[in-house]
Formats: sequence, C-alpha cells, structure tokens
Amino acid sequence: MSKGKLAKFADMATYDNVFQYPYGALEHADFPLRGRWHEDYFHNQNPIVLELGCGKGEYTVGLGKLFPDMNFIGVDIKGARMWTGATQATQDGMTNVAFLRTNIEIIDKFFAENEVQEIWLTFSDPQMKNPRKRLTSTYFLERYRRFLVDQGIIHLKTDSNFLFTYTSYVVDCNALPVLAKTEDLYGSDTCRDSVAASIQTYYEGMWIERDLNIRYMQFRLPHDGELTEPDIEIPLDDYRSYHRDKRSSKESAK
Repeated sequence: MSKGKLAKFADMATYDNVFQYPYGALEHADFPLRGRWHEDYFHNQNPIVLELGCGKGEYTVGLGKLFPDMNFIGVDIKGARMWTGATQATQDGMTNVAFLRTNIEIIDKFFAENEVQEIWLTFSDPQMKNPRKRLTSTYFLERYRRFLVDQGIIHLKTDSNFLFTYTSYVVDCNALPVLAKTEDLYGSDTCRDSVAASIQTYYEGMWIERDLNIRYMQFRLPHDGELTEPDIEIPLDDYRSYHRDKRSSKESAK
C-alpha cells in the first residue's frame, strides 16, 4: 500500500535533496541558495538544469542518471507527487539531483542571473483558457531570462497539440532559434535517438497507448529583445489530461 500524503510530506521534511518554499515562505527572507547552488549544495561547477512542473520527478531522476556531470533540479508545487523522485534519488545516493517545492510563478526568486543553463518543460498543463499561465508564454520566458544564461536552451515535451502550436507561434513571433522540432518524437528519424526520447514517464506511456503523438521542441532564449505574445486563434485539444474530456465548449483560443 502506498504512503499517504502526510507520511510523504513527513519523509520529505527529512530529505537533504528537497527544499520546500511555497508562496509566503520568502516573504521576509531570501532563498539561501539563490546564487549559491553550485557552491553550497552541489559542490561543483557543473551546469544546472531545471525541470519545471516535474510531477513525480521521474524525468529529473532520469536525466540525472544519464548525465552524472550535470546538476538537475525538479520543481513542482505538488509535494506528494514529488516524493517519488525525491525518494528514488535519496535511495540511489544521487548527489546531482534536487527538488524544489514551490510555485513556478516565483521561480526567479530561487536562482540568480546566469545560474541555470537549460529548462525542461515535460507535459505541462496547456492552460488553454489562460495564456499567462502557460509555461512557454512570454510572461514566463521573461522570468526565465532572469536566471537562464544568454541563449540558454528550453525543451518542451508535450502531448498537447494546443501547447505545441502555441509555443511554435511564440518562437516564430520572436525569432527564437530552434534547435529541434517534431510533432512525432518517437516516429521522427532526427529525434528518435535524442535525450527527449530516451526517458519515458508513466503517464507518457499511457498517452502513447492512446495513439497520441508526443511532440518535442528545443529552442534558445536570448537575453536581448522585447518578447511579443502571438495574437492567433488555436484549436483547443479534445481532452485535458488522461481519461478527461475537454471542459470548454469553445473550439479555439489565443
């Protein structure tokens, strides 16, 4: 029988690789590791990579195993889910993996200028009703610029045609350099052997069983230039997530 939420939170309170700072926790103090992740936590100068909206942390742990000479931090507000990855990393003695439980809206409070090299967005909520909440919106890209190195890399892996199309418009509208792009990650000759295809989450396997294409995009985010939101109607997805129907009666959204 799996542990309940309270037991999982109790576990994580004892983990050295978990930092819990939801809204309000930084109201009267700065995050102590901001600008100090290399020196005070990882104790090396290896590149730092974030997974935003990491869920159970499977991808963060998977990346940490593939690239032991890089540092990975999974970020999510759902602590009970994060427990899975944090527990595995702890049991496996992984020193290049950490987890941060916080709201992604305040992510720039945890990392200093040029402290992060790459960001992974794996199966983020497409937020079809609210452009400001999409993790590839200019609202969030501006935040990423505050701690991502110039020309830092952003990876988007999604089953949502809406989010993939929206992100494509954001990238095109702002002339962001695209390094890789496919609407069928596992059927693509150019991306099939990529890092994005080498790790598969539990829910990703379910989506593939439903014959949903996994889409992938990799692009750079320069520091210079004003970012502009696209003003284009995009067809909505027919579903929200696994075994859920579309909630909105609308057929498209910006």
